[in-house]
Amino acid sequence: MAKLLYSATMSLDGFIAGPGGDMSWLTEFIGPNPAADALVGEVGSILVGRRSFGGDDPHRGTEGEGKAFGGGWEGPQFVLTHNPPAEPVPGVAFVNDFEEAVEAARTAAGEKVVNIIGADVARQCIEAGWLDEVAVFIAPVLLGDGVRLFDHPGGATVKLRRIDESSAPLANYVRFSVLR
Repeated sequence: MAKLLYSATMSLDGFIAGPGGDMSWLTEFIGPNPAADALVGEVGSILVGRRSFGGDDPHRGTEGEGKAFGGGWEGPQFVLTHNPPAEPVPGVAFVNDFEEAVEAARTAAGEKVVNIIGADVARQCIEAGWLDEVAVFIAPVLLGDGVRLFDHPGGATVKLRRIDESSAPLANYVRFSVLR
């Protein structure tokens, strides 16, 4: 069965989108990245929330606008929503039941991973006990407000274990200078 992988690029202060879902902050951090390219190669399908699917696009104004991973990936996409668009979107299935959406995405992914996009869908996968992995790219910026990588007020702690061998076992040591 395909693993469920929540991946995101996050600001150093823990936000994956700015206020109102703004993704323009991410544009300057998109570029050649061997780790990101390797991750995209693992993806067999995408499970995304409706707000993320219809939200701001960091690839706006480029040929990658509106495409998964800026056009770096093609394949089946499943949008979890209670309000599908009136017109169908090629290559995208709109599913209103969480369990059905996860099962469809897993089936479509085959031996690859289901890439979870959107904090709310990731939270639901965690609550169901189905999320297998989390991959985070940390951008050297402080946003101060927006959509957190994980937000579950009153929720239980979710412990993680490092699985990549290129980093320290307990936590990354990251040091930045503040740009003025």
